[in-house]
Amino acid sequence: MAAIEELVLAEPRGFCAGVDRAIEIVERALARFGAPIYVRHEIVHNTYVVNDLRAKGAIFIEELAEVPPGATLVFSAHGVSQAVREEADRRGFKVFDATCPLVTKVHVEVAKLAREGYEFIMIGHKGHPEVEGTMGQLSEGIYLVEDAEDVPRVQPRGDKLAVVTQTTLSVDDAAEILAAVKARFPHVREPKKQDICYATQNRQDAVKLIAPAVDVVIVVGSPTSSNSNRLRELAERLGTPAHMVDSAADLQAAWLEGRSRVGLTAGASAPDILVQQVIARLRELGVLSVRNMDGVKESVRFPLPRGLGDRSMAGLDAPSASD
Repeated sequence: MAAIEELVLAEPRGFCAGVDRAIEIVERALARFGAPIYVRHEIVHNTYVVNDLRAKGAIFIEELAEVPPGATLVFSAHGVSQAVREEADRRGFKVFDATCPLVTKVHVEVAKLAREGYEFIMIGHKGHPEVEGTMGQLSEGIYLVEDAEDVPRVQPRGDKLAVVTQTTLSVDDAAEILAAVKARFPHVREPKKQDICYATQNRQDAVKLIAPAVDVVIVVGSPTSSNSNRLRELAERLGTPAHMVDSAADLQAAWLEGRSRVGLTAGASAPDILVQQVIARLRELGVLSVRNMDGVKESVRFPLPRGLGDRSMAGLDAPSASD
């Protein structure tokens, strides 16, 4: 294989504050209470992270019936419905909530506006746990739209309507769907600040910079990771071939044939160790030099739940890297 002149690393890439916090909650719970710690759904959508925590004593479950009485339970970063919270209370589990605070912000907004008589359009992907959690904040009056074609099917009962979005969507796709919502419902209430999280936006912005400058983009992320999939799709939409890898073992030399510049990024749930392993493998496949692209430096941190150690961190009012 011919040498590849340059590997360009997107900035920012990899873990976000919500993922860091979620993993730390599970690790601290294991340290404080001992194994096993039960986690409802994958704590974040990354195979390496889940396997690492499983090896340390975490047990990942989907149904609370799988959790024995008196156990310690962690809710995943994606959030849960009110029904799941109520069932956990009834069963008497010791619960630590690893829901990303930016997802919690959406849940709080839904609850507040519902009390004011609003119904909701949720822009998101059917079956994604974050969408199920947000829609599950209400028993009725929340309608899912996955694309602009879904908008005409929404039949709200009243005239007070608000819109919320999954935090890990494509920024461009969400804007297109929102435009369709506003065209049909001109008086729809939008969030004060868009629901798509700062980390999702920053990683997509970095791909918009890197994709036109390289011949192929590699995205480190698991197939179940929504934000990682959006990065691959975005690069392809910009005209650059893109491939997603769960680990360095997934890299295919054929992807690099005839390419002189390779771009590399990672979804918000992909740990840096995987990025470093991919870089090492790309060097073996002929990369001559590695350059880090200039980009936004993220400094957002979220506090841990009470009972898992005191860590002084900025809360939701901290300026995000996208402000």
